[in-house]
Amino acid sequence: MSYPTLYGHETMVEFLRKRLVNQRHRHAYLISGVPQIGKTTLAHRFAAALQCEHDDIEARPCGVCSSCRLLLGGNHPDLLTARPDEKTGAIKIDSVRELMRSIALKPYNSPYRVAILEHFDNAQDRAQDALLKTLEEPPPHVVLLLLASSPKAVLSTINSRCQSLPLRPLPLNTVKRALIDSGADEQQATLLAQLSAGRIGWALDALHQPQLLEHRTQILGALEGTLKGRLGERFQLAEELARYDKVELRLILEIWQTYLRDLALLAHRGPVIPCNLDRMPILEELVQHISPDAALKALSVTHYFLENTLYTNANVRLALEVMLMDYPNPSGVRVRH
Repeated sequence: MSYPTLYGHETMVEFLRKRLVNQRHRHAYLISGVPQIGKTTLAHRFAAALQCEHDDIEARPCGVCSSCRLLLGGNHPDLLTARPDEKTGAIKIDSVRELMRSIALKPYNSPYRVAILEHFDNAQDRAQDALLKTLEEPPPHVVLLLLASSPKAVLSTINSRCQSLPLRPLPLNTVKRALIDSGADEQQATLLAQLSAGRIGWALDALHQPQLLEHRTQILGALEGTLKGRLGERFQLAEELARYDKVELRLILEIWQTYLRDLALLAHRGPVIPCNLDRMPILEELVQHISPDAALKALSVTHYFLENTLYTNANVRLALEVMLMDYPNPSGVRVRH
């Protein structure tokens, strides 16, 4: 067994490496970025480096010491995780409290006890508050790795006590290389890398799970229908979207955002190659009936919703209705699905 290859994010990897070598790492990190960008892989790799027993710090994680073997086997007693509730998708306060009680215990056979909290942007406020005591008075052996789509989804009291590690979408060639390394041919790798918008996890999943491409087609079909639809249909779509948990809703709107970005680029005759190459016939038809300003506004209000509204106490359905009302409504376009 070996650790999964970590592609890209060189700046953050180097930052963490220097922290490890100089033994000046923080007790809490907030790793943020769009879904499936590599947050979980980076968190587990750093956790492995913290717990690795190799004499040469530069060589950690080595993958062969007893600690690494336990990690690769999923049985390391000093690596703890908290995942969202299967029914609600939220990290609940009881789960966080239990995790904090466990992590406060002394390590079994490593220098540190490391806790990874995935989808922390979907944690209840009370669950986030449950971390504060540990963050304010951290035991010397504790390292917390919080993963979230956006730092704004995390309480300011948590944010201010964590080292922020924002991850950016990966370059096209990096995603393409990962796909080829995983068995994709050149044509397949090029298409999936382009469609991924820098989300390496999505690209690798789509390589082996064709249903993800079908799901994406449905998501973009809903957006294309919205651009053509009447006001009442937009309200109905807002109601349907509001039923999703925030993690899934963000994923849907991130896909929409890549499409609206393509629409804005085409409307402004930008030189950048669109992400959604397989939707080019519909994009080219839509752009004939949408002004550059209207396309840019749709992209802007979607970005605003994701970064400034989704994680507030605002009524999600009403906020979605307002967002969709700001989308252009081109006349004379026959949207094909």
